[in-house]
Amino acid sequence: MARTVFTNGLVFDGSGAAPAPGEVVVEGDRVVEVRPAWQDDHGDDQVVDATGCTVMPGMVESHAHLTFPSAVGHIDPSFNPPLDVSFFHHIEGLPSELARAERNASILLDAGFTSAYSAGSILPMPVEVILRDKIKAGAVPGPRMRAASMERDNHPVRPDGHVEPDWQGPEACARWVRDMAAQGYDSVKFLLSNDDVFIEGGSQITQYTLEEAMAAGAQARESGVWLNCHAQSAESVKIAVKAGFRSIYHCTYADEEALDLLESVKDEVFVSPAPGIMYANVYEGEEFGITREVAEKMGSVAALEGMAAVYPEIRRRGIRALPGGDYGFPNNPIGRNARDLELFVDVLGYTPLEALTAVTRYGGQLLGLGDIGMLKPGWIADVLVVEGNPAEDVRVLQDRDKLRVIMQAGRFHKAPAVA
Repeated sequence: MARTVFTNGLVFDGSGAAPAPGEVVVEGDRVVEVRPAWQDDHGDDQVVDATGCTVMPGMVESHAHLTFPSAVGHIDPSFNPPLDVSFFHHIEGLPSELARAERNASILLDAGFTSAYSAGSILPMPVEVILRDKIKAGAVPGPRMRAASMERDNHPVRPDGHVEPDWQGPEACARWVRDMAAQGYDSVKFLLSNDDVFIEGGSQITQYTLEEAMAAGAQARESGVWLNCHAQSAESVKIAVKAGFRSIYHCTYADEEALDLLESVKDEVFVSPAPGIMYANVYEGEEFGITREVAEKMGSVAALEGMAAVYPEIRRRGIRALPGGDYGFPNNPIGRNARDLELFVDVLGYTPLEALTAVTRYGGQLLGLGDIGMLKPGWIADVLVVEGNPAEDVRVLQDRDKLRVIMQAGRFHKAPAVA
């Protein structure tokens, strides 16, 4: 079987060590060798010249929303809460929404994200399950993914006024998990806290009781699925940890007790702050009606400040925090996801090397799909060749022209240019 050798560049293997001169050898869908320094003779192997570049693992989006409508080159202002949510009034059905999600998946892969962990769908239809399976089968291009259910609010009154009977309580929460598992989802999403976007002070409103969350957790373990949650209030973070949620999003206002709980399960839990949308609302939203005043009312100003305060402590405690999240809005479209690494450095206090490790090795750990997220012998060959050194400047990962090569499971999604 023909082998591919990436040579003449720096190698970042995902371990956390700084990039260093080396070679990565791929055979089939696996990395077979990572060696220091460069060789002159590669025999019959296909050679990819990475001069001036860094060879690194494919990135993992930890908080994907592939059913959100806006992507680079495809901005949809009708999904711009709270100013405009008319998107929900022109949903055409499963084929149309699946096509949109396939488009978004391809754009995310083009941006160097070879894997994605879903943070929930906005659609009451199995788009993500179908998309996951089509990507796995090679029918459409996109990051391998973990599919998540529609986000479950705990309010029995739907936006259209319909009242859901028996919606609240421990058994209702367990039933939801059973139903979502039966539909083939890998994880189930709960909105444990509300959000300031929907109601003033919503980020401090915890929407589920501990008993409800514990029932969901017990059922998730029985059904073999994971739990994800939106959790901004300190109380919602505490409930999430106690109930065994795997991925906890935001943690914006975590207090000392919540941080202690997170630290106590730091080998089992992941947190994703999703600073991208908050930064976009505060600084990049005026084109879409999100002025500074609106951003303050939406809670985005306070949330960005909250993240900047809490995440240095999360970093100090060794709790795994992952870049990515909440891309898919007009001012924060899918395809810009690598911008979260820059915000991890500039806003949250991580080093570029720490951000790179989080978006590769820790992302692979989140996926739980095997040997993904590092360049090691025997591991899946997801390989990026990026111009420059992202361990010195993570912003290079935002420039698609600087992504010279994208390899997924040993196959070129973006092949090296032919001289």
